[in-house]
Amino acid sequence: MRSWRERVAGLVDHPYFTRSITGIIILNAVLLGLETVPSVMTQWGGLVYALDEIILAIFVVELALRMFGHGKAFWRDPWSLFDTIIVGVALMPESGAFSVLRALRVLRVLRLVSTMPRLRRVVETLLRAIPGMGSIALLMMLLFYVFAVMATKLFGGEFDAWFGTIGRSMYSLFQIMTLESWSMGIVRPVMEVYPWAWAFFVVFILVASFTVLNLFIAVIVDSMQRLHLEEQDVLAREIEDQAHAEREQLRNDISTLREEIRSLRSDLSAGKSPGSGGSARS
Repeated sequence: MRSWRERVAGLVDHPYFTRSITGIIILNAVLLGLETVPSVMTQWGGLVYALDEIILAIFVVELALRMFGHGKAFWRDPWSLFDTIIVGVALMPESGAFSVLRALRVLRVLRLVSTMPRLRRVVETLLRAIPGMGSIALLMMLLFYVFAVMATKLFGGEFDAWFGTIGRSMYSLFQIMTLESWSMGIVRPVMEVYPWAWAFFVVFILVASFTVLNLFIAVIVDSMQRLHLEEQDVLAREIEDQAHAEREQLRNDISTLREEIRSLRSDLSAGKSPGSGGSARS
């Protein structure tokens, strides 16, 4: 007979339970959005706040059940800790110095990530890609610094608001990298004074926007592919282990069957009737 802990663990891990919690999270997200609509809050504000408190209570009960059912494994699971922090923030008092935390209640929507395996996979991919992305970000910072120094020296005298200092130049170059009003907003006015300036900005866009930014995408795609291959390897090992266990069980069954056949043959050779338990002389 299963213990209470095993029963609770089976309950919280059941697909229907997980789907129910996911539906409640989505409902909570809708309610948090409705709180930003004055007309809705004027008429239904009390109901919205009451439902929000009920949903928070459900989350607390769910976490308590998971803590009891999973035991120490709960605290070793990063996603369980993530859910605990999110719900813990919502439980903080909303008055005094903690009043700003009321706005952080919307973080409960992020619990969708922990309840949906595909979203968890995306987040895990991004976390694995951080070391590679860090190297690319350092390279980009070096490029920004070099181009910012050049832009400050070349264009700072006439366009102080955009390139008067290294900081302003880096911000302007960041806007150009995102291709937001880079031509009509910055480059063409500069070209009216420095006709050759297009060469500087085109080179910068080719290096920053079309090369370095694509490296970020390449690192993320590579990380996702590696994670997918690891999952396939784990699945293949599980299938192989299951097949090995089935083969071992089949060998044991065949060995048992052979022993029974040998026993029957020896009984027949001794003149015994199979299954009689004694001598059966004809």
